[in-house]
Amino acid sequence: MSRRKSEEEYAKTKAGKFFRWLSGEEDPFLGKIEMKEESSKESKVTLEEIDEDHKLLLEKVYDMERNREIKYFQYFYRFMSVVFCIILISVLIYTVSFLPKTGNANNPDNNVVSRRYIEKGLQETGAVNIVTGMILDYRAFDTFGESNVLFISTITVFILMRIERNKKRDGSLTKEEAEANDRVYEPKNDAILQGVASILVPFIIIFGIYIILNGHLSPGGGFSGGSIIGGGLILYLNAFGFKKTERFFTEKTYKWVCFCSLTFYCLAKSYSFYTGANHIPSKIPLGTPGAILSSGLILPLNICVGLIVACTIYAFYALFRKGGF
Repeated sequence: MSRRKSEEEYAKTKAGKFFRWLSGEEDPFLGKIEMKEESSKESKVTLEEIDEDHKLLLEKVYDMERNREIKYFQYFYRFMSVVFCIILISVLIYTVSFLPKTGNANNPDNNVVSRRYIEKGLQETGAVNIVTGMILDYRAFDTFGESNVLFISTITVFILMRIERNKKRDGSLTKEEAEANDRVYEPKNDAILQGVASILVPFIIIFGIYIILNGHLSPGGGFSGGSIIGGGLILYLNAFGFKKTERFFTEKTYKWVCFCSLTFYCLAKSYSFYTGANHIPSKIPLGTPGAILSSGLILPLNICVGLIVACTIYAFYALFRKGGF
């Protein structure tokens, strides 16, 4: 049986030291580690030295008048800029000299592609308007890329200029404050503007729809008709404000319309491209040329493009004006 240690003997053991440190009665590192307290005077001197070193660096290195290396670099930079511009202009002028003469029958623009558009455009696309048949049939994927560019540009502007619901630290307006200041720089309750807008906006939108639906039969189409509808939405917004406009057009509406239009466009043209590239009948009737329901996929594609353009024009105006829809 072990002998019970006294308190003095137990205090010298590792267990005794550990439990005293654990209870806070003793610090085992006290007096064994060198500790130095910096006075405020020393820290002040250090800051002054750092400030002097920074000023010395600015004077010696970034002094434009005394530093020869920077001065020589500026001269060299300007000289090389002029040389680069001269070389670029010379290359462009030399390239222009190889362009074909205007009016020559052998020019590249008078080739089999343009003849194909003119001679067989109506037969292959069913569109009386040759330009629409070319844009939404022969070169439909180019138009799809342009529509994607419009959507991406709007989303980018929305990311850069959007307003937050809660107030930021930089003092910018919240969504509620922006709504309150919405009509500060506009005529408030302008009876003339609202009366004219009430009459014109329905006709503008109907005319835009007519241009879109009639694009395969006469001059027009999705881009021009969508621009007209977008202008009508902007006029309605200026007359009645965001509160009434958001009853039928919100940020969610814009996203869903663009998403559905771009998805349908992509799927429809992918199907027609696959069948055409593999010489498989597409089963999409072209209809009777000149009829409203004709030209195959051109009519629904025109509607998709018109919706995207109209939404994009309105979205750009709303974002640049207030930072939101």
